[in-house]
Amino acid sequence: MSRLVNPHGSKKLLPLLLTGAKLAQERKKAAKLHQVRLQSRETGDLIMMGIGAFTPIKGFFGKADWKGVCAKYKMADGLFWPIPITLSVSRTEAANIKKNAEVALVDDETGELMGSMKVTEKYEPDLEYECRQIFRTNDKEHPGVKNVMLQKPVNLGGPVKVFSEGRFPLDFAGLYMRPEETRRIFNEKGWSTVAALQLRNPMHRSHEYLAKVAIEVTDGVFIHQLVGKLKPGDIPADVRVKAINVLTEKYFVKNTYLMGGYPLDMRYAGPREALLHALFRQNFGCSHLIVGRDHAGVGEYYGPFDAQKIFDEIPKNSMEIKPLKIDWTFFCKKCESMASLRTCPHDKEEHILLSGTKLRKMLSDNEPVPVEFSRAEVLEILREYYAGLEEKIEVKLHRYSEGESQKQ
Repeated sequence: MSRLVNPHGSKKLLPLLLTGAKLAQERKKAAKLHQVRLQSRETGDLIMMGIGAFTPIKGFFGKADWKGVCAKYKMADGLFWPIPITLSVSRTEAANIKKNAEVALVDDETGELMGSMKVTEKYEPDLEYECRQIFRTNDKEHPGVKNVMLQKPVNLGGPVKVFSEGRFPLDFAGLYMRPEETRRIFNEKGWSTVAALQLRNPMHRSHEYLAKVAIEVTDGVFIHQLVGKLKPGDIPADVRVKAINVLTEKYFVKNTYLMGGYPLDMRYAGPREALLHALFRQNFGCSHLIVGRDHAGVGEYYGPFDAQKIFDEIPKNSMEIKPLKIDWTFFCKKCESMASLRTCPHDKEEHILLSGTKLRKMLSDNEPVPVEFSRAEVLEILREYYAGLEEKIEVKLHRYSEGESQKQ
């Protein structure tokens, strides 16, 4: 019998992904329906509903759910949910879709038929309000705000049927997993307490330290990386996966961790996104989410520990999963080890603390990176990636200069 936490708001996972004869039947029907094109974020959300990672929601949010989640973290039926899951279309397209009509859901980038939806609602959300509530800012330079403000003006709400997981099972074979798979593996390992480590960057010494702290106090850690879209300048998923694999193989004890990938795009919503990360990790079977400095943050929009504080601000018992809060981490030259502000008594001059942004700049400028910040094997992979970028830029510049000389 499983000793894992329950899925969110349910005693069992509620995946919406169809299979077998039912899938074939619904695909055939959807081929004749009006097509709604999904943006990358919407496709990722649909897949998460399909695999049960967004249990127990059954579709894209109607107006009452959208408003309740933005205002009070609650859907119309009282279910805790931190970020609205929405699908947008133009006013013209919305006018051509009748209420309660079924539509086909097609990925805009690949043209793949991803599912279908019964449109029970059409409404125009206040996107400025959504941004203030979810991102705590309306600044158009914030990548999450920018993406929301680029949405089309009308939201469609209603239940969905999911046909496909898109490119993820093939592109990330062996890494991409459904909640039913991770729960089965955790049970086979005899784990009841599992800490999830959210990753959108390669693992450096700080991430390694967070994971190993979690291993000390739980049965194991689930290193769960985002394989959807990031903002420009972030390390691509395939490079990150390679870097994390080499670090865990060389510096982690086997059978103390599980690697996984999930198909969402980053929203960069800081505290609110930390809550969403916790919620769907509960569906994957995790009892804890590691929350360190600036979880899901970007720039200077959030305080370094706002994502920890928000877990104390939401209603009690909103989720079964709990935050595993860890203080600012760094390498201390006096301690000669990784440490945090809770464990290291030395002055900040002894601390080696680098941000992901600063590291990316150092690598792209081919500057030396302190060995205390990142493992040599990881840096080797990242330097190879940045060297490849330089080569591509040089080739483009060469082709451009050739083209200009030919014009002359």
